[in-house]
Amino acid sequence: MAVQLYTGDGKGKTTAAFGLALRVAGHGQRVFIAQFMKGRPYGELQAVSAIPNIEVAQFGWDTCIHREDVSEFHIQRTREGLETCERMVASGRYFLLVLDEILIAQWFGLVGLEEVSDFISRHRHQAELLLTGRRAAPELIELADLVTDMSCVKHPFDSGVSAREGIEY
Repeated sequence: MAVQLYTGDGKGKTTAAFGLALRVAGHGQRVFIAQFMKGRPYGELQAVSAIPNIEVAQFGWDTCIHREDVSEFHIQRTREGLETCERMVASGRYFLLVLDEILIAQWFGLVGLEEVSDFISRHRHQAELLLTGRRAAPELIELADLVTDMSCVKHPFDSGVSAREGIEY
């Protein structure tokens, strides 16, 4: 088993994680995806809802927040997500656990660096772990076996184009 991180300011971390989930499910293995900081009906959720080996749970909200907007509600939802991931990996039913946006949740202070590090250390041999999100802490990069940094060269947001259904969400 390995620990993978998809990080960076570029687009596609979640989509790449869902791609890996599809690959794993295609080989008959089970996947659990926990989405932190997300609560909207993203297109990926609708697409995988019919795939029996992939289970997704959201532990976020339907709006974007900034670091200064963090409340006890946000921290509690993140804690619930991490506790759910603990139960899922402990069940032994899942080959792959995706902690989508956990890296930015950690940077926002919704979960501690030590909590994420401890989760990785405890479970790295029980399941393949994939953590996504911007601003991966150097300590988490060090713990990972594979790190992909998605960089943004150019993005429509830069010229004022809003998020598009089916493309950005």
